[in-house]
Amino acid sequence: MFEYFYNEILRKTIIAFGSLFNEIKIAKVDESNNTKSITKVPLAYGPMQKFLARLEQSPDLNKPVQLTLPRMSFEMTGISYDPGRKVTTAQSFLAQSKSDGKDIRKLYMPVPYNVTFELSIYTKINDDMLQIIEQILPYFQPQYSVTVDLVDQIGETRDIPVILDNISMSDEYEGDFTKRRALIYTLSFTAKTYIFGPTSTSASQDIIKKVSIGLVSGAETLQRRREVSYVVTPTATKSYSENDTTTTAKDVTVSDTRIEVSDSSLITEGSYITIGEETLKVTSKDSNLLKVTRGVYGTSPSEHVSGSGVKLITDEDNDLIEFGDNFGFDGDFV
Repeated sequence: MFEYFYNEILRKTIIAFGSLFNEIKIAKVDESNNTKSITKVPLAYGPMQKFLARLEQSPDLNKPVQLTLPRMSFEMTGISYDPGRKVTTAQSFLAQSKSDGKDIRKLYMPVPYNVTFELSIYTKINDDMLQIIEQILPYFQPQYSVTVDLVDQIGETRDIPVILDNISMSDEYEGDFTKRRALIYTLSFTAKTYIFGPTSTSASQDIIKKVSIGLVSGAETLQRRREVSYVVTPTATKSYSENDTTTTAKDVTVSDTRIEVSDSSLITEGSYITIGEETLKVTSKDSNLLKVTRGVYGTSPSEHVSGSGVKLITDEDNDLIEFGDNFGFDGDFV
């Protein structure tokens, strides 16, 4: 009954949840309300108690420094079966193998499970906390859907609703004036994911090479196969390798949809590139002139001067995510 398989569905759900909050930033302004700096808020995987313990370390010369604030952490807190999304247990479906597109594989319908998460936000200034909260709340009404490739073998991609359940606040400010303040908000979420069973192997009878349907004449047959198309293929939202593929040949304004680069030989239509903090999609190209969609993946269109580095987002960027119990969110910021 029980054979070994691992679709990494829970791992992918955890990574997808953390990625929702991986680009939160706060701005510091001067007395004239001019922006002095914009800082990305570090995000780590781990229980809140771990980070509170580090906050209480004594910052002397012989011990590690305390955590710098603001910062965020998250963790998976529970898994529960969701009977409201249950389908017939014996119901199955067919899907093409993602590797070669030839084999037809049979799978049973997935089992619905709810995965609960807690996102903890730590600041010492209330305005920093309010900046972070306002960048999160508008997207959850009360849910936000994230697309996850749940089963790599068949490319089974589904939208996973992430629901904001509750927000709690805590202001830890006890002791004398030498004690450090810890303003903490905890946001509780539920991700409605699906757990798939094993996919068929080439030696299994569950693999269907073809389906033949006899016509009324009884002489001819039609070979039919299930065609499945998905709207979104998950990919890295930025280049982690930091290797410049080429550079811009001219200045780029905020409204430009055609960008000239020095060398477009490695850039193909439909690929994604990053320039500075902006991610762009290349819809077509003519020699070194790229027609692009600006500000994809939630980034903002911005100006780029001639000679700015252009980075190509590739599948290899996913390999740079650190594997381990932190799911790529290492939290090594100090």
